[in-house]
Amino acid sequence: MTAKVILNPYSARWRAKERFPEAALALKNEGVDFEAVSSERHGHCTELAEQAVKDGFSPIIAAGGDGTIGEVVNGMAKATPEGEKLPPFGVIPLGTANDLVCNLNMPIDLDEMAKIIAAGKTRSMDLCAVNGRYFANNTAIGLEPVVTVIQEEISWLKGVPRYLYAALLAIYRGTSWQAELKWDDGEYTGPISLVSIGNGAQTGGLFYITPHADLFDGKLTFTFGYVQSRLRMLGLLPLTMKSGVGNFVEKDEIREINTTRLSIKLTKSTPSHADGEIFDRELYEAEYQIFPGRLPILMP
Repeated sequence: MTAKVILNPYSARWRAKERFPEAALALKNEGVDFEAVSSERHGHCTELAEQAVKDGFSPIIAAGGDGTIGEVVNGMAKATPEGEKLPPFGVIPLGTANDLVCNLNMPIDLDEMAKIIAAGKTRSMDLCAVNGRYFANNTAIGLEPVVTVIQEEISWLKGVPRYLYAALLAIYRGTSWQAELKWDDGEYTGPISLVSIGNGAQTGGLFYITPHADLFDGKLTFTFGYVQSRLRMLGLLPLTMKSGVGNFVEKDEIREINTTRLSIKLTKSTPSHADGEIFDRELYEAEYQIFPGRLPILMP
């Protein structure tokens, strides 16, 4: 069958557009039959993916970063009957962080990824949603999306360092929320600095906010906590970059929990992102779900 490649040219601040000819050549060299289309505006990848599924293309391939993946997956889900698996899905990593690809232990080398796509082997990955919006890797409220908002405004710094600088600024500015959280077998009411919900462990290129998240375990993994002192938050920041022992979830202020559902209510609004893209700048309530094994993803 013919694949549909959906390019987000803006990914990695327009570097995706520059690198796409290299990706297209890699696919052709591996004998992949594909048609490529480029998005023209925010949300267009979702529309293109929805139409690609309706037109019978398979697999659907997102060429861009994690935000592109999120948009494409949402379009695929819109065109797929509720409860059914989505069509096979592939990734050409042209983003800044490429978190999902890293979480899947797949290469960011375009020639190697083309080989994976050509092989056609899939594994059924979990798919998640917040307030009806699907996400593949992670979502968050509180400090993490504040970092996302800040980094969007930074033009003089590129790549992963931009996320780190934005994190330092967010901590310096400082903020907190009063929240009510409910999950499968527990609840919490009180102040929070962040809530991060992971399907995958890595986010922002170097942070492990939900370090024990597993893309195939049928569970949402979420981390929450309240850190009152800016100095203490700065002290915890390096620990969020540890993927194993020593991560910040081992500290008393932070909890990491596995669940199949999560609801959050806030007394003041927060921005919220899904797969690195801000989808609500004034969120007060959120419902999170997981759909085990609903996304067949092309991987070794």
